[in-house]
Amino acid sequence: MCPSCLLPFLLFNYQQGGDGNGGSTHSCSVYLLELCCLDRKGLLHDVTRILSDLEFSIQRVKVMTTPDGRVMDLFYITDGMELLHTKKRRDDTKEHLIAVLGNYCISCELQLAGSEYDSLKALPSLPPAVAEELFTYELSSKDASSKELKSDLMTLKKATITVDNLLSPAHTLLQIQCADHKGLFYDILRTSKDFDFQIAYGRFSSSVKGYRNLDLFIRQANGKKIVDPKHQNALCSRLKEEMLHPFRVIIVNRGPDTELLVANPVESSGKGRPRVFYDVTLALKMLRICIFSAEIGRQSTSDRQWEVYRFLLDDSHEFPLTSNRARDQLVDRVRRILMGW
Repeated sequence: MCPSCLLPFLLFNYQQGGDGNGGSTHSCSVYLLELCCLDRKGLLHDVTRILSDLEFSIQRVKVMTTPDGRVMDLFYITDGMELLHTKKRRDDTKEHLIAVLGNYCISCELQLAGSEYDSLKALPSLPPAVAEELFTYELSSKDASSKELKSDLMTLKKATITVDNLLSPAHTLLQIQCADHKGLFYDILRTSKDFDFQIAYGRFSSSVKGYRNLDLFIRQANGKKIVDPKHQNALCSRLKEEMLHPFRVIIVNRGPDTELLVANPVESSGKGRPRVFYDVTLALKMLRICIFSAEIGRQSTSDRQWEVYRFLLDDSHEFPLTSNRARDQLVDRVRRILMGW
């Protein structure tokens, strides 16, 4: 049955945030976790996993490797349990980290963050050519180096949105068919918030052969249908963009070094996408690639703000980053982990 124009319906009672690992403006106080460890492959992801298990959200990261093989990790975190103001929670956190990291842990300090946190919100500006490639990046077959990757990219391009204002007397119906990925509902609901329309009622199917079908009954904040063709086109265009490639993943040269850049749009509320840092460090650990340094910050373009993750990578004989094939494999693996494939 179509929703009545007289009765309110609600399917999604949606609250963003909680699981973090991507930055947000949270009411919780921000704390600085300062770790000094002996370097090893997968260390950064292991620390990130521990923090996730302990219900912390990572707001900012600064990772530096010293010439003597040590790593200084600065994690700016908020506590999902809102207990970091207590000595017991801080002591339990440090004890857990030290126990899991074992002999690799040299020191571990946890304290309320100071004014230096604000200075980390903005990363050094990207070179114009790199920024253009990152923020205007679109998936296409030319990015693929294998038939398997080309097949995935072609699948991603298959998204259709139909707008219907005849079926329901009170709502605009969006009928969506697209490839399934991790965070699909998040991307749709984030876009609905950005465009300030309300989802009054919705229905979605189970994933079939990697596809999902969604029917969303929506209306504007003033309670009216979306009838303006320009508004419809802008909404559909943004929805397709967020469903086709919610992440931008590229590799660039930074002097003699190799840098992995991952970007995703920031919500209108100022919150970042959950678990991006976790997933990227997981992909790098699976490929046994060492991270020399890492940072999370914000970059603004003409129409929106982005959260940017910068990883300076160590080259190795196992995974030579000077090889175009190796770089394609790295981008492919990072994208697959982020998309949940």
